[in-house]
Amino acid sequence: MTGKKPSAGARKMNYRDAGVNLDAADALVRAIRPLCESTRRDGVVGGVGGFAGVFELPLARYREPLLLTATDGVGTKLKLARRMGRHDTVGVDLVAMCVNDIVAQGGEPVVFLDYFACGALDVETATAVIAGVADGCRQAGAALAGGETAEMPGCYAGGEYDLAGFAVGLAEKGRLPGAGRVAAGQAVIGVSSSGVHSNGYSLVHRILETNGARLDMRFGGATLGETLLAPTQIYVKALLPLIEQGRVRALAHITGGGITGNLPRALPPFHRARIGAGQWTRPEIFDYLQREGRISDDEMLRVFNCGIGMALIADAADCDAIARDVRAHGLQARPIGEIEKQAEEEPCVVYD
Repeated sequence: MTGKKPSAGARKMNYRDAGVNLDAADALVRAIRPLCESTRRDGVVGGVGGFAGVFELPLARYREPLLLTATDGVGTKLKLARRMGRHDTVGVDLVAMCVNDIVAQGGEPVVFLDYFACGALDVETATAVIAGVADGCRQAGAALAGGETAEMPGCYAGGEYDLAGFAVGLAEKGRLPGAGRVAAGQAVIGVSSSGVHSNGYSLVHRILETNGARLDMRFGGATLGETLLAPTQIYVKALLPLIEQGRVRALAHITGGGITGNLPRALPPFHRARIGAGQWTRPEIFDYLQREGRISDDEMLRVFNCGIGMALIADAADCDAIARDVRAHGLQARPIGEIEKQAEEEPCVVYD
């Protein structure tokens, strides 16, 4: 190596002086290794610690296997987790936002990866986040095959961190649901959300800033903060059997954009969904947000899920049985609308 000779008496530098604590990173790896192992499933080759996660495709189960991929984050809900000092539930959110997209496309999530970025690594906080990720993976039946922890001094303020998640799924090409299987006369089934999920929190924060509400105020059977921090529902185990049986024509994961913005993604051209907005009971938290923010009905339906986390499209004759099968998994489900022909100038979703 060549270069200028250091000044006499100059202090030797190390990575910790630059703000990166390798010892903390090693401690985190030791803490999360059993969490990753708890998500192990058939197909995983090797263990955590390699340069890449390895998964063997179950070719005996598929004639024409398709790989499905999804990536997402938790958004500004992380600000709420920091205010509450609770970091495990956002790990569940991270998994849910990705695996629900996979199942909405008709796939089984099999592998999940996470990315945790911060300014200075706090092992306790990071371990809590990854514990939530592992919990979400177990709920989804996906293996936490690896991830990345990035300590970047100067990029994040003290205590701040960001999350990204990446999921890979498998599906059989011949039974993939989608808009091509949707036709007029079919029914729309609404499956309940667990709350606000992980979208619309910039507006939530604005409402809280404006009304000055305390996060520890009683709200229903919990506090306002706990209600807003409730993790996103994971739908994989409730919906995957219906998809594999070919009973669901298409699905829409109701995320940012609400029913108004997401249900059209499951519709073919010149079709629309007519939704009965009074067909389900909206959780109290949405009434609170609408009242405190003086938000119009249209805006609520295009920002928040309003109590419907997943919409299924199915044959009308089978929709009551499908709703009953979903309810057996502890979720609320019921017909909320139907598919109709659409004139070119009409919206894709109309509400009664």
